[in-house]
Amino acid sequence: NVVTSMYQNNGANMDNVDFIQAPSDSYWTRDYGPWFVIDGNGEFGVCNFPYNRPRPDDDDIPIEVANYLGIELYGMDLEGAGGNWMCTGLDQASSTNLIWEENLNMTHAEIDQMVDDYLGVSDYHVLPDPLGEYIKHIDCWGKFLDVNKVLIGSVLESDPRYDDFEYVADYFANTLCDWGVPYEVYRVFTPGNYPYTPYTNSLILNKRVFVPITGSTYDSDAIASYEAAMPGYEILSVMYDGWENTDALHCRTKGIADMGMLYIKHMPLLGNIQLLDEYEISANITNYSGSPLYPDSLLLYYKEGMGNYQSVIMTQQIGSLYMGVIPYQEDGTMVSYYIHAADESGRNANHPYIGAPDPHEFTVLQMIPGLIVEPDTLLFEDMLQAMEGLEVKIYPQDNEDVVIDNINQEEWDEFYWWSESVVDFPYLLQATDSLILTVYIGIPVDQPLGYVQDTMFIECEAGDHEVLIIVNEDIISNINESQDPISISGIYPNPFNDLTNIVFDMPQGGHVVVYILDMRGNMVSSLADRHFAKGEHRLQWDGRSENDFDCPAGIYHLVVKTDRAMGTSRMIKR
Repeated sequence: NVVTSMYQNNGANMDNVDFIQAPSDSYWTRDYGPWFVIDGNGEFGVCNFPYNRPRPDDDDIPIEVANYLGIELYGMDLEGAGGNWMCTGLDQASSTNLIWEENLNMTHAEIDQMVDDYLGVSDYHVLPDPLGEYIKHIDCWGKFLDVNKVLIGSVLESDPRYDDFEYVADYFANTLCDWGVPYEVYRVFTPGNYPYTPYTNSLILNKRVFVPITGSTYDSDAIASYEAAMPGYEILSVMYDGWENTDALHCRTKGIADMGMLYIKHMPLLGNIQLLDEYEISANITNYSGSPLYPDSLLLYYKEGMGNYQSVIMTQQIGSLYMGVIPYQEDGTMVSYYIHAADESGRNANHPYIGAPDPHEFTVLQMIPGLIVEPDTLLFEDMLQAMEGLEVKIYPQDNEDVVIDNINQEEWDEFYWWSESVVDFPYLLQATDSLILTVYIGIPVDQPLGYVQDTMFIECEAGDHEVLIIVNEDIISNINESQDPISISGIYPNPFNDLTNIVFDMPQGGHVVVYILDMRGNMVSSLADRHFAKGEHRLQWDGRSENDFDCPAGIYHLVVKTDRAMGTSRMIKR
């Protein structure tokens, strides 16, 4: 009742307060309180460890909490204290070497393995204590502010502890965080003189940061350090003249897991990123409440430079995996983004946690040797171009070798086209070399009159290139009509087995070439290459190649071409 009255008198919402009735020995709940985990089945649990003080009631508090919440209790036989443990919530955590001194029966490797087995921490940073006090707890001089940020105390260069503080600061500055980039190291001045300066011993709770202050002249600088490091958070000072360098707010508080949390797991794009056609942003979104996600509230927000945020829906790929796409950005563009989700329990979440005020950021740069492709458009305006082909030249952008991962050298979707020479992929294009592809169009193009188009994709690590292939069938038709086209008046039988007759009409006399192409545009047989008079003419094809091999069954194209006109027709060999 005394505590309830105290809470009510200070405006606490008692609907958000639960009491656990259990004996305890002290108020240092950070040191003996429960360590929450989520196991491999997605279930919440509590890790219980031997508390490094002779306080048996305190040591049993994790058991009481697990029983009250109805969750699993795991016994981890590693002596320690919560004040000497800080973790990122992912794969990394840190303690002082007190953890080694308190567990002399175990090797360092065995300690690392136990931390991994029970807490999911695969990268455990054990560091010397720079504070020089008896307690050797890491929260007295350092604090993870986010997955990629850490706050480290600092002292004057004349302080004998100066080198020790700089060592741990440099250690983190040269260590990759769980997001694959070096930690951002922030400093707060903690000389330790009375009134004390326990500024790293703060409490981060949701979007608020509670910082212990003592009336020191350095209090305002400490608040400013947090504001600079944690934009978007509400930074609140907690004044108490009883705080000490080894005992402040963090020591006396312990957060409780939200077992219905909405959790976003994402590996962000940070730093310099290779210029690409688009940037796929994927995340696992888990609604531990069991309440359905709002599909229209699964959003990827992004902005270019100092522009305004735009949003795209993140769509489900499989299970809890969702994806959104940031479109192409120009070389040198800085992109900021964050992920947002909401579910029907009323919860919402961002990644990074604070969202828009401190988003993920990356800069688009052309870092990998790329290609130059010329031209980027092939326009086929007449039959001659379609049959003789148009060239695409590919060469390295810089004086470096480039690996071409793939080129689609043949397509049937819009119309039939192919390119030669055919190469095997991956293809190493040397710095001083070039690759020339000749693109051909399969005749006839079975499309309505007008422009039809398809795309050749040239893929390499530095980014893909597209060559637009356009066929102007309307122009082809007009050219044929205006130039007294050659009329192929008959192919019979068609389909045929061994022999077919070909009848064509010359509007005027001249030199004529008559040949057969397969579907890839390869000439398989030449039927004539001579002068023909005006009028009707007849030829035969026996279905055999120039080398007198029997051609396989399939579709073939007859081409009758003069200097000024061309006629084509399709035949089928059975």
